Amino acid sequence: MTTGKINVSVENIFPLIKKFLYNDHEIFLRELISNGTDATLKLKHLTNIGEAKVEYGSPILEVKVDKEGKKLHIIDQGIGMTAEEVEKYINQLAFSGAEEFLEKYKDTAKDSGIIGHFGLGFYSAFMVASKVEIITKSYKDEPAAHWVCDGSPEFSLEPADKTTRGTEIILHIAEDSLEFLEEFKIKELLNKYNKFMPIPIKFGTKTETLPKPEDAPEDYVNETVEVDNIINNPNPAWTKQPADLNEEDYKTFYHELYPMQFEEPLFNIHLNVDYPFNLTGILYFPKLGTDMQIQKDKIQLYQNQVFVTDNVEGIVPEFLMMLRGVVDSPDIPLNVSRSGLQADGAVKKISNYITRKVADKLKSLFNENRADFEAKWNDIKIVLEYGMLSEDKFYEKAGAFVLYPTVDDKYFTLDELKENLKEKQTDKDGKLVILYAGNKEAQHAYIEIAKEKGYEVLLLDSPIISHLMQKLESDNKDLTFVRVDSDHIDNLIKKEETTISKLSDEEKESLKTSLETYIPKTYTVQLESMDSQAAPFIITQPEFMRRMKEMSQTGGGGMFGMGNMPEMYNLVVNTNAPLVSSILATEDKTAQESLVKQALDLAKLSQNLLKGEALTAFVKRSFELIK
Repeated sequence: MTTGKINVSVENIFPLIKKFLYNDHEIFLRELISNGTDATLKLKHLTNIGEAKVEYGSPILEVKVDKEGKKLHIIDQGIGMTAEEVEKYINQLAFSGAEEFLEKYKDTAKDSGIIGHFGLGFYSAFMVASKVEIITKSYKDEPAAHWVCDGSPEFSLEPADKTTRGTEIILHIAEDSLEFLEEFKIKELLNKYNKFMPIPIKFGTKTETLPKPEDAPEDYVNETVEVDNIINNPNPAWTKQPADLNEEDYKTFYHELYPMQFEEPLFNIHLNVDYPFNLTGILYFPKLGTDMQIQKDKIQLYQNQVFVTDNVEGIVPEFLMMLRGVVDSPDIPLNVSRSGLQADGAVKKISNYITRKVADKLKSLFNENRADFEAKWNDIKIVLEYGMLSEDKFYEKAGAFVLYPTVDDKYFTLDELKENLKEKQTDKDGKLVILYAGNKEAQHAYIEIAKEKGYEVLLLDSPIISHLMQKLESDNKDLTFVRVDSDHIDNLIKKEETTISKLSDEEKESLKTSLETYIPKTYTVQLESMDSQAAPFIITQPEFMRRMKEMSQTGGGGMFGMGNMPEMYNLVVNTNAPLVSSILATEDKTAQESLVKQALDLAKLSQNLLKGEALTAFVKRSFELIK
């Protein structure tokens, strides 16, 4: 038996590991299983190249709980170690640079990245164990070895009687970590971190019923057998080539990732690149609608099929964080616990690749089946609009597939809009005016007036559409978006012809004075000469003020506090309407006020602005008028 000291002079190295180097104690199991997987895959490689003269077979990893003995076993059938290799890899190599690192960064080590560089994964065992044993036999024809350490720098190393190849790690669970002796807890961790590890992982056994033989008698009782309970899928969909998968395979994998998600995804994007970095994965578009508050931790990050985190900020562009799926890359630099990212050039390249790949996929879906793409538009638009605002590279490509629907369920790209609308909706200054509504029901009257003129009206109702319109207008100087209720239709798209007013300038001045006596200060009275058949009173909301207010409410950088400003409206009065002439001709001030209030309330009703007490008074007044 050999005894000795681990090659490290920092006496409190293990408490430091426990306290600083890992954010989350539960990842010890992930680290130890990852080590076992690596050992198994190394053996596979050595047998493939003929360096290991042994049968690879069908190795598995096994996790066993011994609750009574307060022990947790992790067993692999991999490459194993000789006593000399235990001495080298466990006692020396792991601490070759760690001592210096810890001394330098002991106050901030929690946030530093050393696990991949210093081989500290094994020592995560001491986060939950008061004593750790290693019983290991190499694939080489040498005796097995038994290493024991109680968390101090002291260890023992002696021969063992293990006869099968591989390594067994035995954790003597510490009193403050007894939760890791509960089967449900270990099962939860295996499912979280090791669900897609490349080597089968056994955790207990399960009962399976054998199929009934074809020639079995009627009273045959199905036999049951105990089989290994393999808790992982070693060959998940993202590790396969897209050509080897069909739509059903992708959907099956989606439900494997999200067992509680019953709704089908709309479509998927398979990521697969090996240069200039290695990246695989599958992203799914779920039904999103216009809700921007969707949980953004649905995409899972893996490194060589080992779960790392579901916080993929930085790797996946922000606008795609609302998607679901998997990204797997060995080239993403991780911190000591592999649960956070370091910002570097590789990560930015990966993010740019994902942006480009998503844009290319959307374009091909649009080109291959436009009708299907249009049918899904309302469920994906919030992601694409956000992408256009936040990623210049996506914005450049988005013109080919981003759609602008009309209130009549027609869909146009921006180029198609320009082509189809230019004849009728270009104003006298040569600017194309794109009319839109935010709510088809609330703005119905204004939409109908525009349609009577032969104009198309878009239905743009996402919470960030005001920001997108600003961007599109700045990039297309001959184009403007105007909400259909922001002014009278003749003012929205000004043509050369003008309608002459029936009222003289003096009558207009008298009318305006009378109206402003009865109309609240939140309305700005505008007298307009319009068709005599047009509505006498029309309430509009100025495009600029309303848009700035909306942008402020959805994160427009403050917008000078406009989000808190009261609503301001224009009251457009048609000087050629018979009712307006009647108001002007009515000398009885009480009767005149009643006419004005009734006309204003009718205009407010069409804008869904008449509510509560004002609505009750309007109904009462209306009944009195028709007695």
